[in-house]
Amino acid sequence: MKIGILKALADETRMRILERVARKEICACKLPALVGKTQPAVSQHLSVLLDAGLVRMRRDGKMRIYSISEKGKRILDAIRRW
Repeated sequence: MKIGILKALADETRMRILERVARKEICACKLPALVGKTQPAVSQHLSVLLDAGLVRMRRDGKMRIYSISEKGKRILDAIRRW
């Protein structure tokens, strides 16, 4: 099921995650401490952002590394200009 961009960005935690991965790619294991949420909650938020095409994920061994997608960059830039 595809999640819409506005629905994906309507949550404050997802916006914080998007802004964080926009700065530098990061392991999902570090995000809970940075956004103040549990690992399962962060995983759920990342799933929504992935489904909306705003972030991308790559595996490095057992780690899942997240970064902002080109679509995510365009959307975040537009939000910042607004």
